[in-house]
Amino acid sequence: MNIGIVGAGKIGGLIGTLWSQAGHDVMFSSRHPETLTALVAGAGRGATRGAVDEAIAFGDVILLSIPFKELPTFGATKGPAFRRKIVLETSNPTLSRDGVLAEGVLESGRGTGAYLREWLPGVRLVRAFNTVWDKQLASAAHRPQPRVGIPLASDDEEALRIAAELVLDAGFDPVVVGGLDRAREFDRGTAVYDTGMSGHEVRLGLGLIDR
Repeated sequence: MNIGIVGAGKIGGLIGTLWSQAGHDVMFSSRHPETLTALVAGAGRGATRGAVDEAIAFGDVILLSIPFKELPTFGATKGPAFRRKIVLETSNPTLSRDGVLAEGVLESGRGTGAYLREWLPGVRLVRAFNTVWDKQLASAAHRPQPRVGIPLASDDEEALRIAAELVLDAGFDPVVVGGLDRAREFDRGTAVYDTGMSGHEVRLGLGLIDR
């Protein structure tokens, strides 16, 4: 599968590398793609680098991992290029970084998914890879069972299925929670956020299975 990484930072760089090592063709991108030489070299022969627009055009699936406060503008300027692509979005609203925007999202109680739907209309969005820090993901990828759980939410059933397969390829346990509005159940500050829970523990914590 062709995968474009938009925002090749700690999460994007790590998950893109895991996918490249799993046999996918991955194009990493950032505003300064010339800085990605070492990342691409370490990611394996299926990895390349490019500008953001090139990665969007390249990918059947896009991992979008940019600061939360940039998403409204990014959606307005780049959204049309994402139309009908599957986009896994990873960022979290952080008061210290994202200011008033984060405050409004956190106080609304609507959850990140509802805002993403508004900012990126027509995109096959999946909320993913937002609950576990990069260092823990790096150390836990492909560990023996039980594997770290990665909650997923989307309004698109096929996008959820493909995202779940990609979570498996990266070495984690996909936990399908439901529609995009249910992303609020695993947003920052919830019981399963930043815990390193296994997939089974995440399912228990979200009430998806009985104890």
